[in-house]
Amino acid sequence: MHCLGAEYLVFIMGYSVVAGAAGRLLFGYDSFGNMCGKKNSPVEGAPLSGQDMTLKKHVFFMNSCNLEVKGTQLNRMALCVSNCPEEQLDSLEEVQFFANTSGSFLCVYSLNSFNYTHSPKADSLCPRLPVPPSKSFPLFNRCVPQTPECYSLFASVLINDVDTLHRILSGIMSGRDTILGLCILALALSLAMMFTFRFITTLLVHIFISLVILGLLFVCGVLWWLYYDYTNDLSIELDTERENMKCVLGFAIVSTGITAVLLVLIFVLRKRIKLTVELFQITNKAISSAPFLLFQPLWTFAILIFFWVLWVAVLLSLGTAGAAQVMEGGQVEYKPLSGIRYMWSYHLIGLIWTSEFILACQQMTIAGAVVTCYFNRSKNDPPDHPILSSLSILFFYHQGTIVKGSFLISVVRIPRIIVMYMQNALKEQHGALSRYLFRCCYCCFWCLDKYLLHLNQNAYTTTAINGTDFCTSAKDAFKILSKNSSHFTSINCFGDFIIFLGKVLVVCFTVFGGLMAFNYNRAFQVWAVPLLLVAFFAYLVAHSFLSVFETVLDALFLCFAVDLETNDGSSEKPYFMDQEFLSFVKRSNKLNNARAQQDKHSLRNEEGTELQAIVR
Repeated sequence: MHCLGAEYLVFIMGYSVVAGAAGRLLFGYDSFGNMCGKKNSPVEGAPLSGQDMTLKKHVFFMNSCNLEVKGTQLNRMALCVSNCPEEQLDSLEEVQFFANTSGSFLCVYSLNSFNYTHSPKADSLCPRLPVPPSKSFPLFNRCVPQTPECYSLFASVLINDVDTLHRILSGIMSGRDTILGLCILALALSLAMMFTFRFITTLLVHIFISLVILGLLFVCGVLWWLYYDYTNDLSIELDTERENMKCVLGFAIVSTGITAVLLVLIFVLRKRIKLTVELFQITNKAISSAPFLLFQPLWTFAILIFFWVLWVAVLLSLGTAGAAQVMEGGQVEYKPLSGIRYMWSYHLIGLIWTSEFILACQQMTIAGAVVTCYFNRSKNDPPDHPILSSLSILFFYHQGTIVKGSFLISVVRIPRIIVMYMQNALKEQHGALSRYLFRCCYCCFWCLDKYLLHLNQNAYTTTAINGTDFCTSAKDAFKILSKNSSHFTSINCFGDFIIFLGKVLVVCFTVFGGLMAFNYNRAFQVWAVPLLLVAFFAYLVAHSFLSVFETVLDALFLCFAVDLETNDGSSEKPYFMDQEFLSFVKRSNKLNNARAQQDKHSLRNEEGTELQAIVR
C-alpha cells in the first residue's frame, strides 16, 4: 500500500516539474508569456514571446488605475520593465524621457521609444495617462501605484481576482524569509526545551510553568488586539484583509479556549510538581544508558526539513501548472491543466502520511533502544550501540508496522481536515444545530487521533519487546496496560502533560514572533496560512525533540508492566527494573492510595454526620 502511494507521489513530483512553473508566481510574467527577470522560450503564435527579460525584473500594468474583470479573467496589459516609475508621468513625452533615461520602456515591446510621440497607435500601445507613481512591493515584484485612489482600485481588483490557492502560495513565497526565520526560532526553542528537561529541577519547573502561563495570556491578548485593530482599519475592502481578519478571530477564539483548559489543568496538577521532577530524573537516567538518543531528533528534523521543502516545491509547481494559450492580439494566458485539483488533494495526504511515517520511525528507534537497555541484566554494563541495533531491526523487520501505524493516523486526520473544511465552507448556509454537529464530529476525530497516537506508541514498544506485527502488538499492549493501569496511569499522565506544556511554550513564542512579523504586510499577504504552517512546523519540531522524553517515559512504563507480568521479584525471577524506579512507583502509588482513602473517609464522615442528625 505504501509502495503504491510512494510511486504516485513520485509521479506527481515528476509531473509538477515538467508541467509547473513556480517562477511565474514568484517573479511574475507579462501579457505575452515572458517571465520577468529570466530568459524565455517563444510561444507559438505569440510574436512578442521568447524575449530575454534578465534585466527587466518588475511587472508593470499599463492601466493600473483602470483594471477590470471580464468574466473570470483579469483584463489587463502587463509588461516586464527594469524600473517602476517613481514619479507621475502626465504625457507621452515624459514617458519617452523616462524610457531614455532609465532604460525602462512602459509601452508594448513592438513600439520603439523614438515613436512614443509619433506613432498613431501610441495611445493603445502605451499606458493610459497619467501614469501614477509606483513602487515595487515584495509581492510578485509588481509595480504597485502609490496614489491612494489608484492603490485602492489596483489592489482590490488585482489581489481579489487572484485564485485563492495562488494568494496562499504568494503569501508563502513573499514571506519566505520570515517563515525561515520563524522556523529557526522554533528549532532553537525546541533545543532549549530539550536541555531544560535533561537537567530539570523543581525551580526550573516553576519557572517553566510561569512562562507557559504568561505566553498563553500574551498570545491571546495580542490576537484579540489584532482583531480589534483589523475591525477598525479603514482599508479593509481587500479579500486578503478580510480573510486575515476572519483567521485572526478564529485564532483568538481557539487560543482563548486552549488557554482556559490548560490553566485549569495546571491548577489541578500543581501539587504533583515534586513527583514530576523525580519522574524526569529517572527518565534522564534511562537516557544516560544511550545518550545519543538526544541527538536522534536532529536526524528526524533534517529528514523532515528535506521532505517539507520538497513538498512545498512540488506544491508551487502544481499551483502554476498550466498550458499556454494564445489569445487575441498575441497575448498569452495559462489555463490550469485538468486533474490538478485531485493531485493537490493527494499531495496533502502524502504530506500527512509521510510526516507521520518519519516521526513513527523515530518513536520505534527510541523505543527499541530503551527496551534493549531496560531488559539488560547488568545495569553497570550497558549494551553496545543500542540505537544502531534498534535502527537495523526497524528497517529489516518492522517497516510494515510503521507503515500501518502512520496510515492509521492519516486515515483519522484526513476526515478531521475534511470536516473542518466543510464547516468553514458551509457555515453561512447551515444553522446552529449543523454547526454543533460539525464541532462534535471534529472533537470526536481529535480524541480518536490522540488515543491512536498513544496506542501506536505502545504498539511500537511491544513490537520492540516481542517482535510481533502491528495488530498483535497493539492488542498485547492494550491488555497489559489494562491490567496494570493502577500502577502508573496517574504517574504517566502528568509527566506527559508537562512535556505537552513544553511543546505549547515553543508554539506560543513562535506564533507570537510570526504575528509581529506578518502583521506588517497585512494588505498584500494572506498570512494566516503561512502562520498556520509556521505553527504546525513549530509543533512538529517541538514534538520531534521533546517526544524523546515522552517516548522514553511511555516505553519505560510499558517495560515495567511487562516486567511485572513475567517476574515476581524473587531470586528465581528477579525484576529487570532498578530499585530507584521501583521505589518511585511504590511511593507514587502510596500517595495516590492515601489521597483516595482520605477522600473516601471524608465522604463517609459527611454521610455519617447527616444520618446521625436525622436519627436524633
